[in-house]
Amino acid sequence: MGYEWSFDFLWRYRWLFVTGIEVTMAYTVGTIVLGLVLGLFVGIARLSKYRIVNWPLIAFIETFRCTPILVQIVWFYYALPVILGIQIPAVAAATMVLTFYTGAFYAEIFRGGILSIERGQWDAARALGLRPWALMRQVILPQAVKRMIPPFMNQSIIQLKNTSLVSTIAVPDLLYQGQLITADTYRPLETYTIVALVYFVLLFPATVFAQVYERKLAKA
Repeated sequence: MGYEWSFDFLWRYRWLFVTGIEVTMAYTVGTIVLGLVLGLFVGIARLSKYRIVNWPLIAFIETFRCTPILVQIVWFYYALPVILGIQIPAVAAATMVLTFYTGAFYAEIFRGGILSIERGQWDAARALGLRPWALMRQVILPQAVKRMIPPFMNQSIIQLKNTSLVSTIAVPDLLYQGQLITADTYRPLETYTIVALVYFVLLFPATVFAQVYERKLAKA
């Protein structure tokens, strides 16, 4: 006897899907913005010649880049409160992990983009008497940003997918709402099919845009 598919019942839960999408997008946009700020400062600081500055930053970057984000979420939510002696809300734990995780990747993108600028640009700016921060803001970063946009876009797309992992600590994102609906209806096939389709609708346009933009940059 074959399985009888039916999606009609999901209409009753449409507002749960809407809430899930809103939470997912809020985490995506919010942690991308925070990650960009963190990544900018860490990436620029990584250009320092002083080991006392570089080593802690390298440790931060490699810790978050080389451990699974799911492990990080679980550790921040369950283990860190034991160390600190305070309870960390799921929202705060998820925000910190997603920000630190994407910030670590953004930091290396910033550093790589800045170092890709030809040495002559640095020397010319110094010859004009520009101070380090003015040199970076007015000369180096405007040129580097163009080269950094493709990897930034790709990492941001990955970040949207990573937000689904916050459901493991009961943050009410799209996947968590799907879990609630499944628990209430015992219809996981239809529910998770719709969840997957929603993620596809959110991600596919961004992926196509990133590919088109990369092709335009390649021709420029």
